Amino acid sequence: MIEWILILLVIAAIAAFFGMGRVSGAALTGAKILIVIALVLFLLVLFGIIAIA
Repeated sequence: MIEWILILLVIAAIAAFFGMGRVSGAALTGAKILIVIALVLFLLVLFGIIAIA
C-alpha cells in the first residue's frame, strides 16, 4: 500500500509540474485516502484489534 501511495505522490508532483491541476488533485486525493486507510490499519494492528499471523 505504501508503494501505491508513493506512486500517486510522484504522479501528482509530475502533473503539477506540467500544469495539469485536475490530474494532480485526483492523484493527491487518492494518496490521502490510502494514507488514511494505512494509518487506520496500522493503529488497529498496534492496539491488537486485528492480529497478523
